[in-house]
Amino acid sequence: MATARSFLLALPAVCIVISTAAAGVATAPTNTTGFVSCLAVHLTPGIVYTQASDSYPSVLEFSIKNLRFVTPATPTPLVIIKATHASHVQAAVRCGVAHGVRVRPRSGGHDYEGLSYRSIDAACPFAVIDLAALGAIRVDVRSKSAWVDSGATLGELYYGIANKSARLGFPAGVGPTVGVGGHLSGGGFGLMMRKHGLAADHVVDAVLVDAEGRLLDRAGMGEDHFWAIRGGGGGSFGVVVSWKLQLVRVPATVAVFTVHRPRNRSASDLLTKWQHVAPALPRDVILRVVVQNQDAQFESLYLGRCAGHVATMARMFPELGVRRQDCMEMSWIESVLYFAFYGTGKPAALLLDRGSKPDRYFKAKSDFVHQPIPRRVWESTWSWFLKDGAGLLILDPYGGKMGRVAPSATPFPHRRALYNVQYYGFWWDNGTEALEQHMGWIRGLHQHMEPYVSKNPRGAYVNYKDLDLGVNDYCDDSGAVNSYHKARVWGEPYFKANFERLASVKAKVDPNDFFRNEQSIPPLR
Repeated sequence: MATARSFLLALPAVCIVISTAAAGVATAPTNTTGFVSCLAVHLTPGIVYTQASDSYPSVLEFSIKNLRFVTPATPTPLVIIKATHASHVQAAVRCGVAHGVRVRPRSGGHDYEGLSYRSIDAACPFAVIDLAALGAIRVDVRSKSAWVDSGATLGELYYGIANKSARLGFPAGVGPTVGVGGHLSGGGFGLMMRKHGLAADHVVDAVLVDAEGRLLDRAGMGEDHFWAIRGGGGGSFGVVVSWKLQLVRVPATVAVFTVHRPRNRSASDLLTKWQHVAPALPRDVILRVVVQNQDAQFESLYLGRCAGHVATMARMFPELGVRRQDCMEMSWIESVLYFAFYGTGKPAALLLDRGSKPDRYFKAKSDFVHQPIPRRVWESTWSWFLKDGAGLLILDPYGGKMGRVAPSATPFPHRRALYNVQYYGFWWDNGTEALEQHMGWIRGLHQHMEPYVSKNPRGAYVNYKDLDLGVNDYCDDSGAVNSYHKARVWGEPYFKANFERLASVKAKVDPNDFFRNEQSIPPLR
């Protein structure tokens, strides 16, 4: 079976002869007219959408999930390039370097702060390379591997694997509409992480377009560059067009349960105990919690049968009161559907639905917890923040394989935490008053939790992007403002000690900071 690398490199490439900056030479001054003309010369018709194109709004909004960024005031791209081949990415990068227009890759997933398709500063033009049409998935059952393009979604990946084998899976996130490219770029955790670690731990090769427009695989880019793209965040080190993944074995039958425990039925006591139990469970088990309103929803996947699942809960967490009738057995792909859509009997084809236009406004923040939070804090959180449906908390436990991998093995450094917390606020009402109310709610909850979470720095997960942590000066080319030292304010919460290495890699592979956004890794000069 041909590898994706040979598949990509063997296809006829667009002839690209563009006068551009060599490595170490500054990007040209901005010339938007020249950039658009360059794209017209070097790309095939029908894949370049300018703001004057009739289809521009629909192409732009195709994968936007957050109504906060669908406003007339949102700075949007000068051009969208809907790439269908790696050579289209190469041409866009080389035209961008030659004419001083930066490009941002968009895989088509969630992008919590929208940095793959919007800018904060309207004065600095940029283009988007939309990868949604680059979504091929090639599974090789014999080698237990798959090449997947960055524009595929996790749902499409899971569906593609299950169509080839019922005994193979991949340890990535719950949401089927999450983009593969962004998920892997940030590390990526999901329901099998305690058994198998992060999604990025299973990336064994990749093909990317670098800041010189070259198409490089792992051998071509080198190990430092390969290390950086597996958790260092998207949009900093090039445009990854395809990833080679090592798949994992899954049992023929897995067990799941979902049980609700309201506040008035000891939910605070259970959450307090859960912090001790969940990270210490056997690696085949994950027990996560979704906390909303006055209810704690305990969700669990066990890579085995219900008899073992219920017995493990009875032994290690009897207070939760899980019964045999709470547990269901199914195949691994059925469990993917169960957690994605909260129900059984859903058709697998649902995993191919990329979703519709955004229907809500939302804001997210995150934390990592290293010491159990006292019961009184859970009680005050119920009373002050979780009483009117304003949002929810998602608690994902670590331990198992997560704790056995060195924090420096990939850019994701938070493997020794007990668990991750995602704070997720959402609303449907338009207007400044609703925005301020709900943004105030999530920021207030985040501040409320500050004494009880990781410190020096207070951690955050890069795939739950949060511009409250700080931003680069995107339009500043002097190098003095958009510096490593300024970026540390947001970079160290995401990457801790790994941030310095990421910035050093950036200086080697993109010294002129062509791949730049408001939270991209700056070069350490």
